[in-house]
Amino acid sequence: MTKDVLITVSGLQFEAETEEAVEVISRGEYYCKNGKHYLIYDELSEEEQAVSKCMLKISEHVVELTKKGNINVHILFEKDRMNMTYYNTPYGDLMLGITTRGIELEESGQLLVLKLKYMLAMNYQHVSECELSVRVEPLKP
Repeated sequence: MTKDVLITVSGLQFEAETEEAVEVISRGEYYCKNGKHYLIYDELSEEEQAVSKCMLKISEHVVELTKKGNINVHILFEKDRMNMTYYNTPYGDLMLGITTRGIELEESGQLLVLKLKYMLAMNYQHVSECELSVRVEPLKP
């Protein structure tokens, strides 16, 4: 895989009778070190036009997401475990609980696909079931 990549992050939240989809496409950097995949990219907030620097560290059983900037958070996804974290926004802080139900990592040639399934709780209340897909491919010249 090349260092310069195109990263597509797609997410779905299933709440009661509704389904909400989100997609972010960004140029980024990829590298692999000690068997772990690293993705570094910027995420633009639509509301404030502010940027958060994001880093995904992916291994077979654990995925870490760190955002710094407009949004500040460090989320740990570990299969069949609940991890708590503070989600810092310009509007205030939220306590998040993430219970990871599945982590799938597919590597084929110049393509990397990560799929996460997790349950989201806010301030100790169940909010939704979520799916997150991260697709990484070389940036085309």
